[in-house]
Amino acid sequence: MTELGPVAWPPAPIRTERLVLRESEPRDRATFVELFASPEVRTYLGGPRPRAELEREVPELPGRRPGVFVVERGGAAIGTVSLDRRDAERPGHVRPEGGEPELGYMFLPDAWGHGYAAEACAAALDWLAGALPGEPVVLCTQSANDRSVRLAAKLGFTEVERFEEYGAEQWFGVRAPLTRSAAP
Repeated sequence: MTELGPVAWPPAPIRTERLVLRESEPRDRATFVELFASPEVRTYLGGPRPRAELEREVPELPGRRPGVFVVERGGAAIGTVSLDRRDAERPGHVRPEGGEPELGYMFLPDAWGHGYAAEACAAALDWLAGALPGEPVVLCTQSANDRSVRLAAKLGFTEVERFEEYGAEQWFGVRAPLTRSAAP
């Protein structure tokens, strides 16, 4: 995936009612390892990676690039939200040239079921609407991932198509451009 483009990064931390979205710090490394090693988190993302491999490969400062937010609750990292340009070579686009901003997220299982993903993703989408006004945002998830499909609908994504990728049916949706003042 390619970077977002002409955005000021990192933004000031984004505060919601219960969360902070911020750039990664060295103290987040253990959370990144856990996210990628977790069978629950990685069920629809290609499966978990071996923890020993991750301990060797995850950098001291993980996820430090434009578009990656660490989601923090009560001073502890509970997940990530990312905004990357969707690779033009992959299926699923709303523009002929591709490259739309794509929303991604991973949260530790203990954070599931509390609305944190919806709150964090809405905040990141609002930030993007201000940073890149007029950009449609896309989201792709396995159609079998009911929780993710429900979250997409809650965030205002509408289904565009389904296709086969990575050996599974994918749900692909788009969220029409919003202005900052119109964001949820």
